Amino acid sequence: MYRILIADDEGLMLEAFKGVILAEFGDKCSVETAKTGRAVIEKAETFHPDIVFMDIHMPGINGIQAMREIRKFNNSALFYVVSAYDKFDYAKEAINLGVEQYLTKPISKSKIISVVEEATAKVDKVRDQRSNLLKIQEKLETVIPVVESGYVNSLLFQKEMAAAGYYQQLLDIEYGQGYVMVVQFGQSYENGRLVSPVGMNVKAQSFYPEFRDVVKSAFPCVVGNIMSNRIPVVVPCEIFQNPYEDRIDLVEKARELVTRLEGRLDAKFRVGIGRVWEMEELERSYREALRALNGSLSRVIHIEDLSQNGVYDEAFPGNDEKRMFRCLEEGNEEGMLQEVNFFCDWMVEHYSQDMNNIRLKILEFIIWGEKIAFDSGAINYGFSYRRDYLDTAMSLSTYEDLRKWFQEKMVNVCRAIRDQKEDQSNSAVKKAMLYIQENYSRDISLDDVSSQVNISPYYFSKIFKEETGENFIEYLTRVRIDKAKELLVDANVSVKEAGIQSGYSDPNYFSRIFKKQMDMTPSEYKARYGK
Repeated sequence: MYRILIADDEGLMLEAFKGVILAEFGDKCSVETAKTGRAVIEKAETFHPDIVFMDIHMPGINGIQAMREIRKFNNSALFYVVSAYDKFDYAKEAINLGVEQYLTKPISKSKIISVVEEATAKVDKVRDQRSNLLKIQEKLETVIPVVESGYVNSLLFQKEMAAAGYYQQLLDIEYGQGYVMVVQFGQSYENGRLVSPVGMNVKAQSFYPEFRDVVKSAFPCVVGNIMSNRIPVVVPCEIFQNPYEDRIDLVEKARELVTRLEGRLDAKFRVGIGRVWEMEELERSYREALRALNGSLSRVIHIEDLSQNGVYDEAFPGNDEKRMFRCLEEGNEEGMLQEVNFFCDWMVEHYSQDMNNIRLKILEFIIWGEKIAFDSGAINYGFSYRRDYLDTAMSLSTYEDLRKWFQEKMVNVCRAIRDQKEDQSNSAVKKAMLYIQENYSRDISLDDVSSQVNISPYYFSKIFKEETGENFIEYLTRVRIDKAKELLVDANVSVKEAGIQSGYSDPNYFSRIFKKQMDMTPSEYKARYGK
């Protein structure tokens, strides 16, 4: 149905125009008329026309002024100016208002029909575009929660920063740091704790979409999956400029969030909040948020508000410490050594008379580094493996000797982690290549292969390209084409059979891919090299 509004101060003109449209288009169009500028504005407010035919000269408010007013509340209507006067000033103003055509009276029946056909076609196009945009939006609404869950999981649990970076680009996240809120839900409170009966998790699945909407309206955040009776929420942000004031504001916003959630959902909620960390360290914020929940009976608690928080009682380069161990985890020997040397210089500068404490700190760092390597599977551990560490540390009498020992131990750990990562990558890639070579004739995808080696598709794609120099599709195509070439030279194998056996069930697609790779069609190749 197309809504058409005709404005003209001549009654005969209105009836004739309306009659032509109804006779030609019947019930496809709903037509309303108006004789004054004021009347057409009022009619447009309630009728919401798709198409407006507007006379310029009308009593009171003229056509140009009426169109300007209608544009304020209807941006989609198509305007066609109708006038007995072909004045340049009117035409110029009409163009500024986005008028489709300037029609001069008298207008023939055929002209009216052709203009209405043109206008309805434009309305259809706009409606189709709007419909397509709505479909895309619906699809995005389905996909975005999955992407957000993947992002939260990669940050907090998988420690796959390559995958996290990919998700971060998809979600258009600009900040390199943030904090975690853990939202806990339950049926009721008992002694300040939330009670979650067995069926609560099932109930949470039903209110999860609305939960996401409420949380995302309160915080610019990324919402994770339901885990038992908790949902992690990552909030990317800038580093707090006024930590205390910002924390007070944050807690108040979280309290308002709990009130809104309990007002809209049939559940009770608590929120634990961690500190702001770099994205690579966000797992710490998650652990802090959990500790905040477990360490207090408050409905909203920030980790900084817990009295048992451990803090340095003096200036300490904590960010440099984080960087040192982050470089260690990445196998970045150069970056790790830079931070090792920084710490040696810092300790000597601030505690040059306290050799034993420097020895203790270096021992702590070495043991911490080896624990990271052990957790990642890069080294093994036996109870007596470190039996000489204390004696060695105490026997080193100069700061430079301590530095060299510190460097040596940390480099060994860093290289073990790096080698282990490379071995893992090489092993995964070799396993993937073998799987492709054994299954090229099947309809296999990147997801299929990455699942075989138990690595996320994004990260697998990255290490596969680094190791082989080809991406997954390029390698799979090369394997298939090589097999097709072997088959095509066999007189007993047809071109179609060669395509099917090499993984191409569609002969036309097989021909296109083969020609792109070999600069000739499969038939030409068979004719030239066949036996």
